[in-house]
Amino acid sequence: MSKDQQNGSLSQFGYKQELQRSLSFKDLLIYGLIFMVPIAPFGIYGEVMLESQGMVALAYLIGMVGMIFTALSYARMSEAFPMAGSVYSYAGRGINPYVGFIAGWAILMDYILVPALLYVVSATALTGMWPAVPGWFWLILFIAINTVINYFGIKFTARTNIIFLIFELAVLIIFLVVGVTAIVNGVNGATFSFDPLYNPDTFSMKVVMGAVSIAVLSFLGFDAISTLSEESSGGPKAIGRATIWSLLIVGVLFMVQTWVAALIYPDFNSFDDIGTAFYETATIAGGKWLGVLTAIATALAWGIADALVAQVAISRVLFSMGRDRKLPRFLAKVHSKYKTPYASILVVAVISLLVGLIFMGNIGILTSFINFGALTAFLFLHVSVFTYYIVKQKSKNYFSHLVLPLIGFIIIAYVWINLATEAKTLGLIWLSIGIIIAIYFKIAKKDATMDI
Repeated sequence: MSKDQQNGSLSQFGYKQELQRSLSFKDLLIYGLIFMVPIAPFGIYGEVMLESQGMVALAYLIGMVGMIFTALSYARMSEAFPMAGSVYSYAGRGINPYVGFIAGWAILMDYILVPALLYVVSATALTGMWPAVPGWFWLILFIAINTVINYFGIKFTARTNIIFLIFELAVLIIFLVVGVTAIVNGVNGATFSFDPLYNPDTFSMKVVMGAVSIAVLSFLGFDAISTLSEESSGGPKAIGRATIWSLLIVGVLFMVQTWVAALIYPDFNSFDDIGTAFYETATIAGGKWLGVLTAIATALAWGIADALVAQVAISRVLFSMGRDRKLPRFLAKVHSKYKTPYASILVVAVISLLVGLIFMGNIGILTSFINFGALTAFLFLHVSVFTYYIVKQKSKNYFSHLVLPLIGFIIIAYVWINLATEAKTLGLIWLSIGIIIAIYFKIAKKDATMDI
């Protein structure tokens, strides 16, 4: 690895340093934690609990282990190519620019729709609590708040992330304290057991892996740390460390909170509403106030905190692809004062508003697109590690550059195969469009500047 690569210099790749390098390792770690949402299981707890036949903690444990291999691949590629484009840049330079475009096209389906999904989920939750306020109001409010924060600089965003992370962790701690107290006092017949981690009476690999395919979606977002490579002040290795540590921390938090919830309300077949199962459990543990608190925390965590960092991630991918002229060039415009890709930020805001208004009552289709895009991009990532290090660089470190990415590829492929048919159908249509565009680039010999 060259000295420039070790320092994270962009000059070796023909780029100027336009974004502000102001993010420390702590900032990157917080960014990853916020994107994955420490209380993410609150929103999908019922589905994972039911699908796993009560072994919800086991589902999150396996999901975390599976994602670690993908995190390691992100770490390796972020060290080789410290730039903002994430898997688009990694596949483009690790394999070839046209494959990179297809990988970038796949991750676009994930990143560009995630903010809209988060806004819709949060608006729906708040509308349920305050029916008099229309959903579009919350949608517009959340988008406006996040766009203003992101427009005025990445440090402003980082400070906002800290505030929301403290809030989410405070709510989580309150739930855990009240929940453990309820278990000790035998509320609802609760008693400590290892059943949420392993129950021999209901265990089967098919059952658990079915739950993992849902639970693993809570981890999506750790990969977005790589989009901040050009704003990291700690060099390329900081990106990899933050990616792995944020995943490990969130994984442990996911396991603990779902374990406690499962002990309080072990009868996974009797939830009044599977979509509000966690809030129902919280109400049993501490009363209505705790149920309302966890519901509001979920809405704010998804609608502002998570959507805020999601907008950051996709704006950096659009910026990178616009800079390479794989998308309209204006997307690469950087604000002269705030050093943010403001054009991409505003475009994401507009897309989120339009998509949010269209799919306000149909979250399922949005989720299907997002799942397909993320997992497909992860497959490209693992292939990129092998191709770049083993094939191009002739690396002899077969464990890091062949074995680990191969394991990651197999795990992601297994989850990908088990996606819903609708997700694969819609996703393959999107991917086909990207392939057609890439073929056009190849035939027209357009923008092949990413060759190394």
